[in-house]
Amino acid sequence: MTTAPTLLWLRRDLRLSDNAALCGAIAAGGPVIPVFIHDDSVATLGAAARWRLGLSLADLGARLRAMGSRLILRRGAAEQVLETLIEETGAGAVHWTRLYEPQAIVRDKRIKTRLKELDVHAESHAGHVLFEPWTVETKSGGFYRVYSPMWRAVKDREVPDALPAPGKIPAPESWPQSDALEAWQLGQAMQRGAEVCAAHQTVGEEAAQGRLGWFMGQAVEDYKDARDRPAVRGTSGLSENLTYGEISARQCWHAGQRAMARGAAGAEHWLKELVWREFATHLMYHTPHILTDCWREEWDNFPWSEDAGHPHVTAWKQGRTGVPFVDAAMRQMYVTGTMHNRARMIVASYLTKHLMVHWRVGQAWFDDCLTDWDAASNAMGWQWTAGSGPDAAPYFRIFNPVTQLDKFDPEHAYPRAWIAEGQRRPPETALSYFEAIPKSWGLSPDDAYPAQIVDLSEGRERALAAYQARES
Repeated sequence: MTTAPTLLWLRRDLRLSDNAALCGAIAAGGPVIPVFIHDDSVATLGAAARWRLGLSLADLGARLRAMGSRLILRRGAAEQVLETLIEETGAGAVHWTRLYEPQAIVRDKRIKTRLKELDVHAESHAGHVLFEPWTVETKSGGFYRVYSPMWRAVKDREVPDALPAPGKIPAPESWPQSDALEAWQLGQAMQRGAEVCAAHQTVGEEAAQGRLGWFMGQAVEDYKDARDRPAVRGTSGLSENLTYGEISARQCWHAGQRAMARGAAGAEHWLKELVWREFATHLMYHTPHILTDCWREEWDNFPWSEDAGHPHVTAWKQGRTGVPFVDAAMRQMYVTGTMHNRARMIVASYLTKHLMVHWRVGQAWFDDCLTDWDAASNAMGWQWTAGSGPDAAPYFRIFNPVTQLDKFDPEHAYPRAWIAEGQRRPPETALSYFEAIPKSWGLSPDDAYPAQIVDLSEGRERALAAYQARES
């Protein structure tokens, strides 16, 4: 026990409940100083994710103030900022929740070593994932490279109960100086899109818990079927909140387990999706090249185009391909910051197969545009669809965006919700797209809806020919 202050270094754990690092800091016995650092990991975020992070920080800051605490904001290299705060406050310990991106691992190891040199206790905690990546192994040793066996291995594992939020966070007698959140201008790159997108965000721990409660009470029963229907509210929407740690994976897990115990038909399938997200993080930890290169190295020479400025890529980005499912999905992303999961597969398949464009082009665009962006999930999702990732299905699985729309949205309500052109009275969601996109695109709801930029049959045959040439 000590009376020296403890620094709580917050990163992607912007909540008070089920926060092991917060509990560890309080258990040290002295004052706790919550800190968030704007370092390179923040500076390199895409426009939408960086803006959405600012909303989460504002919410957490308000919650801490209501408890008599504060969120100290500092900008700079994390190691230097922490050293400065230790000098200013006399802190004897730093606690944080582990992250698994390769750059974060290198940074955190370096900082832990440096803090030990300064005789400052450094402690990292679990909490970002359900299972630490090094604890899930195949029977022969090593990590899982295929999802289904991993699900079977972990589905019956015990997951510790979620920790309650503390009733009080001990405050220091005097607080170190903090940057103003507004001075960071985290939303600057969003420009006018921020105002449109803001209406579709569910920000903060309290809102995340409300969203979880709604899903478990109203939607989990039909989840297995409804999750594939882009025109209905059939998913939890919690990817946004999990991204910033406004809710923890194990809070979601236990809620799903309780739903399954009471007989909710869709609960187990929802738990599988939580483990799918976990699978992505584990793969990133064990094979970090998944973020930048083909996970299957034999795909390195596949003849994808990497011309991000090609007119076809521009049409794809603008939601003007002439394929309603693809265009509706892209427009939904600009208005809401997110995209329906089935739609993500469709737009990724269309880009990488019908247009023969490298998955990295799509990955980078999603990096910039998604408010629920997650490095591991985005990379694995793109590679899974492109065929270069961890998937047993062959490359020639090519989604037909027309038949997919007919199957999962037979009334075509999804395109009507997001595509204004050709509608006499388009809904506000469709019109909002034109308010969110850059003015330089020069688009108007009065424009004619475009013809298909690529014939779907021809695009499919071209992709199959490239695949067959690769195999021969």
